[in-house]
Amino acid sequence: MLQLKRNQTINLFMLILAIALHRPFTYSFQSRAIATIMSRRSTRNSIARPSSPMVIKSESTHQEMISPLTPKKRKASKAESPSPNKRSPKKTAPKKILYSTDLAKISPENLWIDLKVSPEELRPSATLTTGQCFNWMVVQDALKETDSDQSQSSSAWGTHNEKEWVGPVEDFVLSVKETPSTTLYRVLHGPNLDMSTFLANYFQLDTPLEPLYASWSKNDERLAKIANVVPGVRIIRQNPVECLFSFICSSNNNIPRITKMLSSFRLTFGEKMLDLPVRLLENDELSEPLEEEPMTLYSFPTLEQLNTATEQQLRDMSLGYRAKFIIQTRDLLIESGGHEFLISLREKDAETVQEELMKFSGIGRKVADCVALFSLDQKEAIPVDVHVQRIASRDYDPTVLGQAKSLTPSIYLKVGNLFRDRFDYAGWAHSLLFVAELPSFRNVLPLDIVEQMDTFREEEAVRKAELKEAKKTGSPKKNN
Repeated sequence: MLQLKRNQTINLFMLILAIALHRPFTYSFQSRAIATIMSRRSTRNSIARPSSPMVIKSESTHQEMISPLTPKKRKASKAESPSPNKRSPKKTAPKKILYSTDLAKISPENLWIDLKVSPEELRPSATLTTGQCFNWMVVQDALKETDSDQSQSSSAWGTHNEKEWVGPVEDFVLSVKETPSTTLYRVLHGPNLDMSTFLANYFQLDTPLEPLYASWSKNDERLAKIANVVPGVRIIRQNPVECLFSFICSSNNNIPRITKMLSSFRLTFGEKMLDLPVRLLENDELSEPLEEEPMTLYSFPTLEQLNTATEQQLRDMSLGYRAKFIIQTRDLLIESGGHEFLISLREKDAETVQEELMKFSGIGRKVADCVALFSLDQKEAIPVDVHVQRIASRDYDPTVLGQAKSLTPSIYLKVGNLFRDRFDYAGWAHSLLFVAELPSFRNVLPLDIVEQMDTFREEEAVRKAELKEAKKTGSPKKNN
């Protein structure tokens, strides 16, 4: 009788334990079952017994399990099959990759030529894809491991970690390669000429950069820290016609769309220059060169080639409202003297250049200053947008925006003067500070600079949230 009661007690105990542990219950008194009970005893004794749903931690998986005795819904574990309604991860589109070894087979007789310029005087990685122009594409080194996030497209996020680029410039297709000690170039398409003089003009190498960095650093302690880790940021001297139309397309736009628009622009009105072999990167797998689907490069159209373009054609190329601006600007530019008229502005003062450029459709102050700085030798021009205004507010004058909700002409001038009052070649100095804000360069910046950027960004987000809430509730807005 005593043995029977003892067995019943153990049996009931095993039932309770099985329910708690989500295990099937069996009426067995084998030594293995008893051992299991004893092994769980220390765990059971250590479990708290709150009034809230019981939570037991499995020793084997360390996942929390909620007892089915409670009404609370149990969370699904990773091992369980997903709900049929749950969406599967979205597949990413294949990315087009340009590879150095593939491009090396193009015009192999044209060797790399050394520009003989130090890293302190020129770093293409900090110059070519930082928002000045939209015609350069990254070339991957086939010897290094491919990053699934890499893509051939140029980006204003910068390409600090890359070493080679390819792009159409005037009547040529050039490769530019950055090495630890200098910059090299190679002609892929066009007459096999010595392009050193052309590229010296393109990169404005006649302006020594090191003395400018030293002068800027004396006037700005924060810039000095950036200058130590981001050398060689130069302003490119572009073809002004290409620069003008490119920045009309940039208005209220992002880099991928700008690049796509200008590619269509070249395809429709320019001349074919060269087919580049591409590979596709999909699901971390890289294809062989796609011989039937090359990337075709076209020249930027001249005014004469654009003369037959219609507004509807441009709208069909997804240029939207910019189509009207391009047609009207083309007509006025031809009437004003074309390319030669724009070149003549290089000899004018900054105010005159801005006024002349703003006569064209679709050209506001910022676009005018972009064209002036990047193609018309206006070294003091400061293209002010919200990003530049934030730099000025954070680093120089937190009251510069005042109570204004937008960049009025007076505030635009005031922001620009915050740079011009501190730096010679203010447009160049502002570009160094702008480049430092790009994600690609974040890892090379001093920690205190990064923390300052993050803190300001967080504080600005709080201010925006407060203003939004104040607008919603109708309460007075704070003046910060």
